[in-house]
Amino acid sequence: MRQRPDWDSYFMEIAGTVKKRSTCLRRQVGAVMVSERRILATGYNGAPQDLPHCSETGCLREELNVPSGERHEICRGLHAEQNAIIQSALHGVTTRGSTLYTTDFPCSLCAKMLVNAGVSEIVAERSYPDELSKEVLAEAGIKVRRYGNETPGC
Repeated sequence: MRQRPDWDSYFMEIAGTVKKRSTCLRRQVGAVMVSERRILATGYNGAPQDLPHCSETGCLREELNVPSGERHEICRGLHAEQNAIIQSALHGVTTRGSTLYTTDFPCSLCAKMLVNAGVSEIVAERSYPDELSKEVLAEAGIKVRRYGNETPGC
């Protein structure tokens, strides 16, 4: 008899599939917004809808050799967490009290958005070099858990 995945594994596997849609040249990220074991929205990182992808325009952060976790404002793409929040808003789905499953720990910009979106928990697979993000999430009382073997800054 086959073994069913636990809920964390199930949603994290979906986040891993979602990240395959990413158009970012530097890091592919997938996010799944969940409430009461139901998927509310998904998101992946990439250029805004109907605009050229970074593979067509190039990556300014890459050209300038900007380290990971810095100078987000010059990136033309949206982050996976941002897209999950936006998809929820577009479809009138509340994110209050939800859990975000993400392949990468959120940056500080996304952390602030997740606080205001009412997310209560984040489950992240990989770390991200952003100390402010950790501080913001801790101060807001958002529960952060790691998935897998690596501690994502929690």
